This record gives sequence, structure tokens and C-alpha cells, in this order.
Amino acid sequence: MELRQLNMFRTVASTLNFSRAAEAMGYVPSNVTMQLKALEEELGVRLFDRLGKQLVLTTAGERFLTHVEEVLHKLDEARSVVHDEDNLTGTITISANEVLCAYRLPVVFHLFRSRYPDVRLIFRSVPNQELKQSLFEGSADVVFMLDEPLRSSGLAVEPLLEETFRLFAAPDHPLAQRMELQLEDFHGEVFLTNEKGCPYRTMFDRGFEQEGIDTITYLEFQSAEAIKQCAITGIGIAFLPEVVTEAEVERGELVALPWHIPNLHVYTQMLWHKDKWLSPIILSFLEVVREVHAAEDGIDRGCDDQDRDIRGLAAEANL
Repeated sequence: MELRQLNMFRTVASTLNFSRAAEAMGYVPSNVTMQLKALEEELGVRLFDRLGKQLVLTTAGERFLTHVEEVLHKLDEARSVVHDEDNLTGTITISANEVLCAYRLPVVFHLFRSRYPDVRLIFRSVPNQELKQSLFEGSADVVFMLDEPLRSSGLAVEPLLEETFRLFAAPDHPLAQRMELQLEDFHGEVFLTNEKGCPYRTMFDRGFEQEGIDTITYLEFQSAEAIKQCAITGIGIAFLPEVVTEAEVERGELVALPWHIPNLHVYTQMLWHKDKWLSPIILSFLEVVREVHAAEDGIDRGCDDQDRDIRGLAAEANL
């Protein structure tokens, strides 16, 4: 079993396409097919099912991929140890949900890549409820979560930012012109929210239950972008973090309703496994995250040149 075969297997497993995998690795497709066939013969199992033009991992392939990821990651860590910290090489895998991927992490990735261009940065979007498990399984090095303050015996947790959640509606919504709202004003309204199981959806439900409302009409979505667009068209009232709606509010496409949801404290938090060896790559990534966070904290207090540089990177990343 060769290292080249393992890299080919991981690349094909991520693309599920021989041609795209071959192009990414600089091989011809027939070479990739031949190497994977040899790997399957050595293992004595099929790693992929070839269903016409569709390629899918078998159950054995999925199990094998978990171990291949771990082996290749350990090799990357070993390589990084013998390199100068200013010339890091290797791989780091980051996971987060859709909101953080779109609105908090691009500036982090941009700054990290500008400083460590030889590091392979892999990002996987993962539902909030699966993020901690990805650390225990070893499929991610660092994850970012939107949740209440977390405590874990097996995970290191670093709170970064408290996120403000609001109710948003289209400017022509009947409640959008009100200076003050009462509970009864929400009767008959449709709330656009994430699906049940999402931590901040749970807190949203709890907040209204504490106010005595337990019969709410919902439209549930997996995507914050879908919630936002449906609110803009007037379908209902969106429950979203402010960072998601800043551009739409500035353009006048959405307005924040004058309603405070009680006991809603949601933080962007950075997590990693307590027992994981923090390689120079991971340590450098954590420091970049902290640097970006410190600059964001300083925005309201005025920023120095370094903060302005980071905010410039954020603008380039379309934040």
C-alpha cells in the first residue's frame, strides 16, 4: 500500500469523480483508476460502487476513509515538525456551520492563507449538532460553533464573540413600522427559523415559551440565506443573527423589529480536542483566529493599523 494510493483515494472520495481527482493531482484518469483498483485488490474489498456514471463510497470505503484521513494528517503533522514555523507546510481541517462559514471565517481563512500559503486548508461545512462529534472522530482539527457557552470534559472551548440575534421583516411588513411590540402582536405571524435541533432555534423556542407563547407557526429551513430571502419577499418574520443581515438592513431590504428575545446568549466559539497534539500549523491557525477576533473587538473602540489591515482583508473577502 503506497502513500500515493492513499492520497488518490482521499481525493477521489472527496470529488467522487475520477477525472476531477486526476486533474487535481496531475495524473491521467486511467492512472488513478488503475491505482485504486490495485488498492481495492490489496484490501480485498470494494471501496467505490460505480453506478453508471455515478461514483459512491461503499460502507467499507467510508470506514477506510476515516483511517486514511487520520494517517495522512499524522504525516502532515510529522512534516510540519521539521520545518521552520515561518514556512509551515501540511494540512489543517476546519469545520463550521453555514452561517460562520459565510460571515465569520472568510477573513480568517484569507489572513491565514496570506501568511502560510504552503499550508493546505480544508474546510467542511457541518451541521451544528455534528460539529463536536467531528472532533472526537478526528475528522476536523478545529471547529467553530454558534451556541450557548459550552463546557466539555473532552474539548477545549474558546468563546470568541457574542452574536446578537434579532427578528427581521420586510420594510412593508405590518409590524415593521411599529416603535414597540407586545406579545399579542405576534399572533398569526409566521416565523422563519432553522430546523429543530439547531441550538439557537431551541433557545428561540424557549424564549417565547417563557413569555407564555407555545403555539407558533413556523417555516423551517436548513439555510440562513433561504430564511433571509423569504423574509425579504414578505413571507414571514426571520430569526437570524445580525451579522447575516447587515447588508440587507443597510440597503433597506430588511428591518429589525423592536423585540428583545429574553435569555438568548449565543456565542461564536472555537473548539478542539483536549488530547489532540497542537501542531505548529494548528497553533498558528488559532493565533490568526484570535488576532482577527481582537481586531473585531476593537472596531467600536477605534482601530490601529493592524486592525485596519485585517478589516481590509475582510473587505477583500466580501464580508
